[in-house]
Amino acid sequence: MPEKPSPELDPPSRKKDPLVSLARYSEMGFIIPAAILLGFFLGKLADYWLHTKWLYLVGLLFGAVVGFWQMIRMAVGAFKDE
Repeated sequence: MPEKPSPELDPPSRKKDPLVSLARYSEMGFIIPAAILLGFFLGKLADYWLHTKWLYLVGLLFGAVVGFWQMIRMAVGAFKDE
C-alpha cells in the first residue's frame, strides 16, 4: 500500500519563508546593474581589441536589454510561485 506524503513535503501547504522572498527580490535589484556593467566592460574590451570607439555603447544597450529581460522572467516566475 503506497504511503501518503507528509504534509511538510507537500508544496501547496508549505508556507513561504520571508527570507526566500527577500532574497528573490533583492536579486532582481542586482541583475540589471550587473548586466549593464558586464555589457559595458565587454564592449570596452571589444573596442580595445578591434580598435574601435563605439562597441561599448552596443554592449551597454545589449546589457540593459538582457538585464530587463531577465528581471521580467524572474518577476513572472515569482508571480507563478505565489
